[in-house]
Amino acid sequence: MIIKAAQDAGFLKNYKVRVPADLDGVTTVDTAREGAAARAGLRPADVEAIWTAVQDLYRSRAFPGISFCLRRRGEVVLHRTLGHARGNGPFDVRNAPKTPMALDTPVCLFSASKAVTAVLVHKLAEEGGLDLDQRVSHYIPAFGQRGKQDTTVAEVLAHRGGFPQIRVPRAEKRVEILLDWDGVIDRICRAPPTHPRRMAYHAISGGFILAELIQRITGASVQSYLDTRFREPLGLKHFTYGLPLQHRDTAALNYAAGQPVRFPLSSIVEKVLIVPFEQVVESSNSAAFMDAVIPAGNLYATAEELSRFFQVMLDDGCWQGRRLLKTETLKRAVKPKWRIALDGSLMIPMRYSEGMMLGANPVGLYGPASRHAYGHLGFMSILGWADPEREMSCALLTTGKALLGTHLITLGKLLATLSDRCKTG
Repeated sequence: MIIKAAQDAGFLKNYKVRVPADLDGVTTVDTAREGAAARAGLRPADVEAIWTAVQDLYRSRAFPGISFCLRRRGEVVLHRTLGHARGNGPFDVRNAPKTPMALDTPVCLFSASKAVTAVLVHKLAEEGGLDLDQRVSHYIPAFGQRGKQDTTVAEVLAHRGGFPQIRVPRAEKRVEILLDWDGVIDRICRAPPTHPRRMAYHAISGGFILAELIQRITGASVQSYLDTRFREPLGLKHFTYGLPLQHRDTAALNYAAGQPVRFPLSSIVEKVLIVPFEQVVESSNSAAFMDAVIPAGNLYATAEELSRFFQVMLDDGCWQGRRLLKTETLKRAVKPKWRIALDGSLMIPMRYSEGMMLGANPVGLYGPASRHAYGHLGFMSILGWADPEREMSCALLTTGKALLGTHLITLGKLLATLSDRCKTG
């Protein structure tokens, strides 16, 4: 591994992005779509404060590229990018030339893909295709092996399915195993539960089972189901699992950044993601990764597209007068499933609905006083969420994969600024 070798040699003790003093040259603004702050119930000073906080996040030097979109009261308040989609990484293994991050640059959402996959399952339940409270083994008989026979679809959605990791022998630990769909489903079905009835984040495993349910019940691919229910009605250019060949030259590359991930964090990350941190980053830029369908981890989108998706949820399931989700479907998708508790995989307190990571008070994933917010985090600081209390839907897409570093401080300040400037009343 190139990055790992460089770390071992001491070249990457704290690797950061080069940031110019004047950010205008690395900034793109969607002047055609950004609306007046007043129509969104904000003052120009509010918008400026939020954008300054995004710029400060870029100045943390952890992210080669950032794409950001904020809607409030349905109005696009900010849709901008900073930095580069390719090149200017802290350790550019491809020596890629600097390519600016464009407004339509597709970015891998990683685990933020889970929110979309979960909504697809809720949509299928709305259509009568499956019962969320039914056992998974009712639809996938082989899943009922070795103590998993009573696990319900709802429990999988809420990270209580009991199979948070795909069990892989150390000699086989590589991202390529995820390209064998039938093999992954077989591994999950044959494995005994490791966390029965306990909350433990299903980083990769749950998405495969949920998508398999969609495919078995509809007879179509999970991508086809996504296309017909959301991608096409919303008029989205990307929003695909994996990335078609014609868009790969414009896709944002991912880069390892920040402090090197060392033990014990490295072991926790590897346990959750199957393979070491650096291998995930490198593999995510490969053609094989973009060929694959990884329902919990490789949906590609722009920040505006992800914000649009959450705006539909905020607008009671409607988009431009067309209903895409019923009210009762949305209520169930975002309703807290259990109280906040220690997650057995992430080893931090978490709060989930059936498919969403939820905010919390006094401070949560989406900032201070975010108890009503819902959405999902992606590897490592990708965020897509809606906050009904603040009437906002937001997407923050980043290409630097940094677990530790000063960027965490500026990210916290950005979320606090959003919470403060978009509060109602």
